[in-house]
Amino acid sequence: MRDPRGELTAGLFHAEHELRVDSQGGLNAPTREGDVLNDTPSQQVLIGMKTDLSSVTKYNTPFYLGFMAGVEKFGQEMLAFQSGESEEGQFLNYDRQPLFLNIGGGLTLWRGIDVGASVRVTLHAEAALNTDTTLGGTTSRERLEVSAKPVLRPILGVNVNWGETFCSHTPCWMENLDTALVYKGYSNTRTSVDANATIPETLGGDGLLLAIRTIDSFQPEIVTAGAQYQFGRARVALSGEFQRWSRLEREFEGDTIKSRANIEFRDIFIPRIGAEYQVNDMLSVSTGLAYEVSPLKSTRTENINYLDNDRIIVGFGGALEIANPPVLAFPLRLDFGYQYHHLRDRDFIISGTRSSDGEPFEELVTADGDVHVVAGSITIKF
Repeated sequence: MRDPRGELTAGLFHAEHELRVDSQGGLNAPTREGDVLNDTPSQQVLIGMKTDLSSVTKYNTPFYLGFMAGVEKFGQEMLAFQSGESEEGQFLNYDRQPLFLNIGGGLTLWRGIDVGASVRVTLHAEAALNTDTTLGGTTSRERLEVSAKPVLRPILGVNVNWGETFCSHTPCWMENLDTALVYKGYSNTRTSVDANATIPETLGGDGLLLAIRTIDSFQPEIVTAGAQYQFGRARVALSGEFQRWSRLEREFEGDTIKSRANIEFRDIFIPRIGAEYQVNDMLSVSTGLAYEVSPLKSTRTENINYLDNDRIIVGFGGALEIANPPVLAFPLRLDFGYQYHHLRDRDFIISGTRSSDGEPFEELVTADGDVHVVAGSITIKF
């Protein structure tokens, strides 16, 4: 919000996963082709915009409106949904993300104090199927209804530049200090399916009723606090993030697929540190480090067989701002970055009943992996 000009940003994230399980053996352990459980890349296209709407009001205070949207698979997949059991094990994180949309606004409340509020939009889909079917599987009188309603979750934030707030008229050490506090409400992507298949050939023409309620994507309630200090051309930032994953246990109680596994989660705290250096008027470079404890407390989730690891994340990046680009009247900014995620070894027990023959199985595995993320964006000011 410090820059009064509007901004239009387009970005791309590309992640290469190699998520592995090393089998230690067990009863009727499943057969795998190698130790790589998931190596499917993930790509997400992002677009965002910020603009000052103060010109449409009677007040001189700047008021900014912004939005951000993301679509999976280079923009070709708006709804990525998968929820089910797994005999080989499945990772809780590192998979496709559904369409998301954030929209909100911000303004300067007082000198040096900026506040903002937005909503995150997710979809809750419902489907109803009614049909007549024979014992041979032939259907008739089919009727299918599908609907999806948006669900809004709040995001609130405040940023304080202590120098502008307490010593705006005289220089002091606080003029290089910024702090921020952000709250994000929890959200999820949920699907409900009700099916009714009537079989006239049976006595009384009874129907087969099927109801499924399941959650695919979950974003926990998050509180983040951070501070940044400017040292000449360099600035250093620290932040801590509290994520309330324990709520997901209650969400899974109403999940038709996952409720039987008695999955336990824990709230986690994530520390982060970052630094940026302004090389010259055009180029800046940055780096950062974070440690994320796994929110998955259970090491045995029968039939669902979730896997998740503590992660060490290292990032590098940079930004190039072209002051006088061809054609454009305002500066053009190019951002680029790289992240490496190291998944620390963690042991799990994979167990359940095989779908092929109904026999029970149990296997001790060690899960680990590596993830490489490349990101880039272009920002046009106006």
